[in-house]
Amino acid sequence: MPTAGDKSGITQAETKDCRYVLADKGYDSDKLLAKIREKGAKPVIPGRKSRKKPIRFDKVRYKFRWMVEAVFCRLKDFRRVATRYDKRARNFLSTLAIATIVAYWT
Repeated sequence: MPTAGDKSGITQAETKDCRYVLADKGYDSDKLLAKIREKGAKPVIPGRKSRKKPIRFDKVRYKFRWMVEAVFCRLKDFRRVATRYDKRARNFLSTLAIATIVAYWT
């Protein structure tokens, strides 16, 4: 569920069935890290600079986070997706599917 621009996305973070959860420093929270581990996944989230005890994370796996960021960047080239003109979720997901097909057509 998207949040407003002034709200943190961490409030909407959920863990489904997965082995690893990759996120940036903005998702560094003891509660979230515990929730991820509780669900059986491994968090790959670097700690913030203000942390007293540094967090160990898989740096090699974290380097692949750019792939997900690149997909979102590519989809935001489509104005209708970036501004979310559609009011209903099913219409937005349809638009997103079409944009994905067009963006990655080979």
